[in-house]
Amino acid sequence: MQRIIASLTVVLIAAAGWGYLYPGAAILTGVKLRTQFFDEVVAPPRDIAWQSGPAVPAALAANRPPNIVLIVADDLGYNDISTFGGGVAGGQLQTPHIDALAEQGAVFTQSYSGASTCAPSRAMLMTGRYPSRTGFAYTPMPPSMGRAISIVAADMDRTLPGTLYDAEAAANKPTYDLQGLPPEEVTLAELLKARGYHTVHIGKWHLGRENGMAAHEQGFDESLLMASGLYLPEDHPDVVNSQLDFDPIDQFLWSVLTFSNSYNSGDADRFEPAGYLTDYWTDESIKVIKSNRNRPFFLYLAHWGIHTPLQATRADYEAVGDIKPHRLRVYAAMTRALDRSVGRVMAALEEEGLAENTIVIFTSDNGGAGYVGLADVNAPYRGWKITHFEGGIRVPMFVKWPARIAAGQAIDTPVAHIDVMPTLLAAVEQPLPEDRDIDGENLLPLMSQGVAAQTEWSRQTLFWSSGHNRIVRHGDWKLQIAARPETQWLFNLAEDPTEQVNLAGARPDKLSELMALLNAHAANSRAPLYEPEIEGAVAIDKHLALPFEPGDEWVSVPNHFYSVLPSQQMQPGS
Repeated sequence: MQRIIASLTVVLIAAAGWGYLYPGAAILTGVKLRTQFFDEVVAPPRDIAWQSGPAVPAALAANRPPNIVLIVADDLGYNDISTFGGGVAGGQLQTPHIDALAEQGAVFTQSYSGASTCAPSRAMLMTGRYPSRTGFAYTPMPPSMGRAISIVAADMDRTLPGTLYDAEAAANKPTYDLQGLPPEEVTLAELLKARGYHTVHIGKWHLGRENGMAAHEQGFDESLLMASGLYLPEDHPDVVNSQLDFDPIDQFLWSVLTFSNSYNSGDADRFEPAGYLTDYWTDESIKVIKSNRNRPFFLYLAHWGIHTPLQATRADYEAVGDIKPHRLRVYAAMTRALDRSVGRVMAALEEEGLAENTIVIFTSDNGGAGYVGLADVNAPYRGWKITHFEGGIRVPMFVKWPARIAAGQAIDTPVAHIDVMPTLLAAVEQPLPEDRDIDGENLLPLMSQGVAAQTEWSRQTLFWSSGHNRIVRHGDWKLQIAARPETQWLFNLAEDPTEQVNLAGARPDKLSELMALLNAHAANSRAPLYEPEIEGAVAIDKHLALPFEPGDEWVSVPNHFYSVLPSQQMQPGS
């Protein structure tokens, strides 16, 4: 017994010493062990018995309210698709199906995400309201993520300013499943359901999972939820992985994610998807289309692709050819799968005779991420996801509705995700809720009246915020302010769409005008539902795999609402 105790003591001392020397690796190991041994059991794949509409339609498809398919990609960069003359790896990968969707409808050339990160953007798609009204301002963060990322980042040889962890904010936040859109908010799905639509969500939700915040409690009749985030098991024979050793977020994801989803149960009753996630959700979406061909339906297909972790099927990896580096090839293969999904959904609508009277909207929740370590994903625009430069918030948005919208339109009017909900409700003649303010506008006149409507368009201003980062676009002018470092950027987007020339010093008149708009917007804003537990520095002009050098511009996000950042309260890895 003494020998056993002595051996255990040696092991514990060695483990403690390893943890002291390599705290980042130690905390990731702890997270992975907790996931493997204490998280909910994931059952084998199972068939989903999707609800079916009537066997015989009450009216011809052309005479019914239009079906609606909303397809949202995750972290898709403006230049990841070939629609605008680009494509992954300098155009080596083309996206013909997404391109075809754009050609067959209206393309908004100045379309913006609701936020620079995923969850607030998705909330704005569902509600047509700014976070300043809902309070849902920050992306939910799983347990231990903030602390783990801050420790892993501090353990790396990084030249960016340190990541800050706020233990008090972490302690005061709701649990992950309760970090969501308040249930009293009225969603697009709820309003379409009231109009007689069968409503289905497939994929990412990220707006809460308990207390009335899950998708199947927020207006969706059915919800196939991404319960975790692996596209395939890490050791699956048909998967090609790319782990990013320079990205703390990626390292955390590989430690905590599983291959699982759930059906109409929030985070409970997990089971494995029956295939690569992008393809599996497409398979199930096609089943939904076929099951509901005889009644109006709303399908919200919220893809995980092409968000990290980078995982592609071996078939797609081989199909894209010899692209280097390896992570870029995996990224291209993932984009190929996303494009294939769009093509298969469009083909299913055609096969069922539904394409003519179905509204299809394609967009992304925000711009491409710099932490994947790939250049040009947002070209020609500056910046990345998490920042509010154009690369972080300029996203594709295409709308196809052959019955009402002429093909081949390019609309230059600035629009945003807040406009999706009022547009779709106008299309189905469902009134907007009268008991709350809706910030979005109906885009149908822009798509049906062309240049004349664009000339008459009255809205001039769009807002974004993430803590003390506050941004306004008014006409062609865009101002963003930040607290860490204390900076103001003012750009004339008509003359400088890639935001190269900061006019904050040269145009005090415009600076004052736009600052007044920001202050007025902030004065009517509600406080966030919870504060973020982590802040991280993001280089504006370099992706994360490149060294940060003196003189490089950066911004810290999300930034608390502090007039002076309290360094004593927030320390790297504290």
